[in-house]
Amino acid sequence: MPNDTRQQMIDGTVHLLARGGLQQTSFATVLEHTGAPRGSIYHHFPEGKDQLVSEAVASSGARSIAMIRAWRGEPAEVIASRFLAAWRMLLTATDFRAGCAVLAVTTSTDSADVLYDTATVFRSWRGELAALLTEGGLSVDRAPGIAALLIGAAEGAVVMSRAEQSIEPFDLVVDEVLARVAALAAAGPDAVA
Repeated sequence: MPNDTRQQMIDGTVHLLARGGLQQTSFATVLEHTGAPRGSIYHHFPEGKDQLVSEAVASSGARSIAMIRAWRGEPAEVIASRFLAAWRMLLTATDFRAGCAVLAVTTSTDSADVLYDTATVFRSWRGELAALLTEGGLSVDRAPGIAALLIGAAEGAVVMSRAEQSIEPFDLVVDEVLARVAALAAAGPDAVA
Protein backbone atom coordinates (compact mmCIF):
# COMPACT_ATOMS: atom_id res chain seq x y z
CA MET A 1 0.00 0.00 0.00
CA PRO A 2 2.76 2.58 0.75
CA ASN A 3 4.15 2.13 -2.76
CA ASP A 4 0.66 2.69 -4.15
CA THR A 5 0.45 6.02 -2.31
CA ARG A 6 3.90 6.98 -3.53
CA GLN A 7 3.05 6.12 -7.16
CA GLN A 8 -0.29 7.93 -6.87
CA MET A 9 1.57 11.02 -5.75
CA ILE A 10 4.01 10.75 -8.66
CA ASP A 11 1.18 10.20 -11.16
CA GLY A 12 -0.80 13.07 -9.64
CA THR A 13 2.22 15.33 -9.93
CA VAL A 14 2.62 14.47 -13.62
CA HIS A 15 -1.05 15.36 -14.16
CA LEU A 16 -0.76 18.64 -12.27
CA LEU A 17 2.47 19.63 -14.02
CA ALA A 18 0.93 19.00 -17.44
CA ARG A 19 -2.06 21.17 -16.59
CA GLY A 20 -0.70 23.95 -14.40
CA GLY A 21 3.05 23.84 -14.54
CA LEU A 22 5.53 23.84 -11.71
CA GLN A 23 4.19 27.00 -10.09
CA GLN A 24 0.74 25.47 -9.59
CA THR A 25 2.05 22.12 -8.36
CA SER A 26 2.64 22.23 -4.64
CA PHE A 27 2.59 19.50 -2.03
CA ALA A 28 -0.85 20.77 -1.01
CA THR A 29 -2.25 20.45 -4.55
CA VAL A 30 -0.69 16.98 -4.94
CA LEU A 31 -2.28 15.86 -1.67
CA GLU A 32 -5.63 17.36 -2.66
CA HIS A 33 -5.50 15.78 -6.13
CA THR A 34 -4.44 12.32 -4.94
CA GLY A 35 -6.10 12.12 -1.53
CA ALA A 36 -2.79 11.01 -0.02
CA PRO A 37 -2.33 11.58 3.70
CA ARG A 38 -0.26 14.62 4.66
CA GLY A 39 2.34 12.50 6.45
CA SER A 40 3.15 10.70 3.23
CA ILE A 41 4.93 13.72 1.73
CA TYR A 42 8.22 13.54 3.57
CA HIS A 43 7.90 9.81 4.16
CA HIS A 44 8.00 9.13 0.41
CA PHE A 45 9.91 12.25 -0.69
CA PRO A 46 12.30 13.14 2.13
CA GLU A 47 14.30 15.45 -0.15
CA GLY A 48 11.25 17.62 -0.77
CA LYS A 49 9.44 18.96 -3.79
CA ASP A 50 12.40 18.67 -6.16
CA GLN A 51 12.56 14.93 -5.49
CA LEU A 52 8.85 14.52 -6.22
CA VAL A 53 9.09 16.62 -9.38
CA SER A 54 12.18 14.74 -10.60
CA GLU A 55 10.45 11.43 -10.09
CA ALA A 56 7.35 12.70 -11.89
CA VAL A 57 9.52 13.85 -14.81
CA ALA A 58 11.24 10.45 -14.94
CA SER A 59 7.89 8.65 -14.81
CA SER A 60 6.44 10.77 -17.59
CA GLY A 61 9.54 10.21 -19.68
CA ALA A 62 9.47 6.45 -19.14
CA ARG A 63 5.82 6.23 -20.22
CA SER A 64 6.63 8.09 -23.40
CA ILE A 65 9.61 5.84 -24.10
CA ALA A 66 7.42 2.76 -23.67
CA MET A 67 4.92 4.22 -26.15
CA ILE A 68 7.67 5.07 -28.66
CA ARG A 69 9.25 1.61 -28.38
CA ALA A 70 5.91 0.03 -29.25
CA TRP A 71 6.37 1.47 -32.77
CA ARG A 72 9.56 -0.52 -33.42
CA GLY A 73 9.59 -1.93 -36.94
CA GLU A 74 7.29 0.74 -38.39
CA PRO A 75 8.32 2.96 -41.31
CA ALA A 76 9.70 6.38 -40.38
CA GLU A 77 6.57 8.13 -41.62
CA VAL A 78 4.37 6.01 -39.35
CA ILE A 79 6.61 6.64 -36.34
CA ALA A 80 6.50 10.40 -36.94
CA SER A 81 2.76 10.35 -37.47
CA ARG A 82 2.11 8.35 -34.30
CA PHE A 83 4.38 10.55 -32.22
CA LEU A 84 2.54 13.67 -33.32
CA ALA A 85 -0.87 11.99 -33.03
CA ALA A 86 -0.16 11.19 -29.36
CA TRP A 87 0.33 14.89 -28.64
CA ARG A 88 -2.75 15.80 -30.65
CA MET A 89 -4.79 13.32 -28.62
CA LEU A 90 -3.53 14.86 -25.37
CA LEU A 91 -4.64 18.29 -26.53
CA THR A 92 -8.08 17.25 -27.70
CA ALA A 93 -8.78 14.84 -24.81
CA THR A 94 -8.05 17.58 -22.27
CA ASP A 95 -9.77 20.36 -24.21
CA PHE A 96 -6.40 22.13 -24.53
CA ARG A 97 -5.84 22.14 -20.76
CA ALA A 98 -2.78 19.84 -20.68
CA GLY A 99 0.60 19.90 -22.30
CA CYS A 100 3.93 18.28 -21.60
CA ALA A 101 4.84 17.92 -17.92
CA VAL A 102 8.54 17.72 -18.82
CA LEU A 103 8.41 20.98 -20.76
CA ALA A 104 6.47 22.66 -17.96
CA VAL A 105 9.21 21.78 -15.49
CA THR A 106 12.04 22.66 -17.89
CA THR A 107 10.79 26.19 -18.44
CA SER A 108 10.24 27.02 -14.78
CA THR A 109 12.62 25.15 -12.50
CA ASP A 110 15.46 26.87 -10.70
CA SER A 111 17.03 23.56 -9.72
CA ALA A 112 20.05 22.44 -11.72
CA ASP A 113 19.33 18.84 -10.67
CA VAL A 114 15.72 18.94 -11.86
CA LEU A 115 16.80 20.62 -15.10
CA TYR A 116 19.33 17.83 -15.60
CA ASP A 117 16.50 15.31 -15.13
CA THR A 118 14.37 17.02 -17.78
CA ALA A 119 17.33 17.09 -20.17
CA THR A 120 17.78 13.36 -19.58
CA VAL A 121 14.17 12.74 -20.62
CA PHE A 122 14.46 14.83 -23.78
CA ARG A 123 17.75 13.10 -24.69
CA SER A 124 16.18 9.68 -24.20
CA TRP A 125 13.21 10.61 -26.41
CA ARG A 126 15.56 11.91 -29.11
CA GLY A 127 17.75 8.85 -28.95
CA GLU A 128 14.88 6.38 -29.08
CA LEU A 129 13.14 8.22 -31.90
CA ALA A 130 16.37 8.53 -33.89
CA ALA A 131 17.04 4.80 -33.58
CA LEU A 132 13.53 3.89 -34.69
CA LEU A 133 13.54 6.41 -37.52
CA THR A 134 16.80 4.91 -38.77
CA GLU A 135 15.32 1.42 -38.57
CA GLY A 136 12.26 2.85 -40.33
CA GLY A 137 14.21 3.99 -43.37
CA LEU A 138 15.80 7.37 -42.66
CA SER A 139 19.53 7.82 -43.06
CA VAL A 140 21.62 7.52 -39.94
CA ASP A 141 22.81 11.10 -40.59
CA ARG A 142 19.29 12.58 -40.79
CA ALA A 143 17.42 10.59 -38.13
CA PRO A 144 18.80 12.48 -35.08
CA GLY A 145 17.80 15.83 -36.59
CA ILE A 146 14.34 14.58 -37.48
CA ALA A 147 13.93 13.17 -33.96
CA ALA A 148 14.79 16.59 -32.52
CA LEU A 149 12.47 18.25 -35.04
CA LEU A 150 9.59 15.97 -34.03
CA ILE A 151 10.00 16.77 -30.35
CA GLY A 152 10.58 20.50 -30.84
CA ALA A 153 7.73 20.86 -33.31
CA ALA A 154 5.32 18.89 -31.14
CA GLU A 155 6.20 20.86 -27.99
CA GLY A 156 5.89 24.21 -29.75
CA ALA A 157 2.68 23.25 -31.51
CA VAL A 158 1.16 22.09 -28.22
CA VAL A 159 1.98 25.46 -26.66
CA MET A 160 0.47 27.39 -29.58
CA SER A 161 -2.69 25.28 -29.61
CA ARG A 162 -3.14 25.64 -25.86
CA ALA A 163 -2.70 29.41 -26.13
CA GLU A 164 -5.11 29.71 -29.07
CA GLN A 165 -7.48 27.04 -27.74
CA SER A 166 -7.51 25.60 -31.24
CA ILE A 167 -6.08 22.52 -32.92
CA GLU A 168 -5.30 24.52 -36.07
CA PRO A 169 -1.71 25.55 -35.17
CA PHE A 170 -0.91 21.98 -34.18
CA ASP A 171 -2.28 20.56 -37.42
CA LEU A 172 -0.40 23.11 -39.51
CA VAL A 173 2.87 22.10 -37.86
CA VAL A 174 2.07 18.40 -38.24
CA ASP A 175 1.41 18.78 -41.97
CA GLU A 176 4.78 20.45 -42.51
CA VAL A 177 6.76 18.03 -40.36
CA LEU A 178 5.16 14.95 -41.92
CA ALA A 179 5.84 16.31 -45.40
CA ARG A 180 9.51 16.66 -44.46
CA VAL A 181 9.68 13.13 -43.06
CA ALA A 182 7.92 11.74 -46.16
CA ALA A 183 10.43 13.48 -48.45
CA LEU A 184 13.38 12.07 -46.50
CA ALA A 185 11.84 8.61 -46.39
CA ALA A 186 11.30 8.70 -50.14
CA ALA A 187 14.95 9.64 -50.64
CA GLY A 188 15.95 6.49 -48.80
CA PRO A 189 18.51 5.72 -46.09
CA ASP A 190 21.48 6.52 -48.31
CA ALA A 191 20.38 10.12 -48.96
CA VAL A 192 22.57 12.71 -47.31
CA ALA A 193 21.30 16.27 -47.50
